[in-house]
Amino acid sequence: MAILKIARMGHPVLMRPAEPVADPTSPEIKRVVADMIETMDDADGRGLAATQVHINKRIVVFRPPPDDPKQPEGPNGPVLALINPEITALGEEMDEGWEGCLSVPGLRGVVPRYTKIRYRGVTPSGEKIDRTVSGYHARVVQHEVDHLDGVLYPQRMKDLGLLVFESEFERFLGQGTETGDEAHAE
Repeated sequence: MAILKIARMGHPVLMRPAEPVADPTSPEIKRVVADMIETMDDADGRGLAATQVHINKRIVVFRPPPDDPKQPEGPNGPVLALINPEITALGEEMDEGWEGCLSVPGLRGVVPRYTKIRYRGVTPSGEKIDRTVSGYHARVVQHEVDHLDGVLYPQRMKDLGLLVFESEFERFLGQGTETGDEAHAE
């Protein structure tokens, strides 16, 4: 396994749609997934898309939050690798929440996301995944799949006045923003 270089905002690999994976169970894809997980963990991320590590393929890895909201997420929870993911919004309801990104280091912003989605894809072992999720889980999946479509979270923001440096994040939240208790993607 290897730790891969993470592309930063402005790099062309982050601006174009990723290509579908022909064989999700190939040894090459399994190696890429293992490297992505190691890279995500090394960077203390919650998710990672292949485009973020200069691989133009439709692959994401992330740690789904536990079903029990009282259970801590933890850095060693299970990781889901999803190949050729597809998302369907279930309803029009959206929620704004704070997000950060390994490709936009040092910043956080308030991003609107659908509150409930259905996602489908395939794992590297060939298992078909079809889940309906809401809340933070839905936010993380939308954030990661956006990467595969060439979209970074600042492009989704409605108010760039809510784009802040992480060094100011705690102080900013202390001012009583309505969105201060929201989750962070990635």
